[in-house]
Amino acid sequence: MHAANPYRSARLGRVLALLRDGRAHSTREIVEAAHVVAVNSCIAECRQWGCEIETSRVREGGRTVYRYRLRSDVRCSVPRKAQQSLL
Repeated sequence: MHAANPYRSARLGRVLALLRDGRAHSTREIVEAAHVVAVNSCIAECRQWGCEIETSRVREGGRTVYRYRLRSDVRCSVPRKAQQSLL
């Protein structure tokens, strides 16, 4: 898989900017806040660059919800432009 560089990609930067708060975010939360559609692909691309993102699967209201949490952002700096787009 070709993984975009999270240091240059505004799309991945927006996802990482959201995840930097250390909380677990659902797929829907990421879609709405970071304006991306393929969350699982964004997460996989960030992982290719060394980002430690954990995935959990939980049942909420009778449905399965996936949540993502950035464990370590030491190697995942977020471009300033992406940070500003979330404000």
